[in-house]
Amino acid sequence: MTAAGEEPAAGAGGADAGGAAPDGAPAGEVRAAVPPVSLSPSRAGDFMQCPLLYRFRVIDRLPEKPSEAATRGTLVHAVLERLFDAPAAERTPPRAKALIPGQWDRLRASRPELVELFADDADGERLARWLSEAERLVERWFTLEDPSRLEPAERELFVEAELASGLRLRGIIDRVDVAPTGEVRIVDYKTGKAPRPEYAEGALFQMKFYALVVWRLKKVVPRRLQLVYLGSGDVLTYDPVPADLERIERKLHALWEAIRLATETGDWRPRPTKLCGWCDHRAHCPEFGGTPPPYPLPLAPAAPPVQGRMGAD
Repeated sequence: MTAAGEEPAAGAGGADAGGAAPDGAPAGEVRAAVPPVSLSPSRAGDFMQCPLLYRFRVIDRLPEKPSEAATRGTLVHAVLERLFDAPAAERTPPRAKALIPGQWDRLRASRPELVELFADDADGERLARWLSEAERLVERWFTLEDPSRLEPAERELFVEAELASGLRLRGIIDRVDVAPTGEVRIVDYKTGKAPRPEYAEGALFQMKFYALVVWRLKKVVPRRLQLVYLGSGDVLTYDPVPADLERIERKLHALWEAIRLATETGDWRPRPTKLCGWCDHRAHCPEFGGTPPPYPLPLAPAAPPVQGRMGAD
């Protein structure tokens, strides 16, 4: 889910991020197309934004160029996760900033395609500015939360739950805090700016998705959902109730039914918006004069026409 003011993280991480190799497969290996079997917040967001984008990422698995904004977000997330390895008293801004070079090295080693981000940066100035911005985002976090007073129960937690309908939901939660009383707080870091109030509900979709998964797994409704916007220095919180999560569950069922129908018919329609300017797939999009690649999945046979029957005059 992309917040207002934040560049879409095309091809960024996620439990089922498009363009990624399947688990256990070498990076860059192309796998045979298969129908989708689960839903994550990012892919649900793709379908709501543009069904054709969902197809390109999940069905066709078209490659996407790494972006500076999305990669910086991944780097900052890694730094904030690793900072909690240190004793509470040592979780300071200098300690956090000192983690950036090593985490950047690890990120490049795990994703060789990132080398192209700064391939034309011969003097290293652009990379230096990019790393400085990552430092500023990390520093800003300390004005919003005090890590010396936090002991997360989980960090970068992969969660997966199967609903009674058979729909499988999955995702990665940045941080889970559990109070001594047992109350659960789900925290997500955003490197962009907080949305305007009228767009807050869209920003909370991802968090309600996670809350639903936790509720179905643990039988506990999280006490608080918290979005930490490092780009603007804002914190958005929401305290869900079961009715909220039942509504999001119904929405996800309807969304999954629409995905199932599009998968069977091959009818993935583009939905033009201002976000098209960020999309890597305009060359394949009919809205921009492109042609999608051949559909790689079998289509369901068309239903026979219903034969009418003449009644007696």
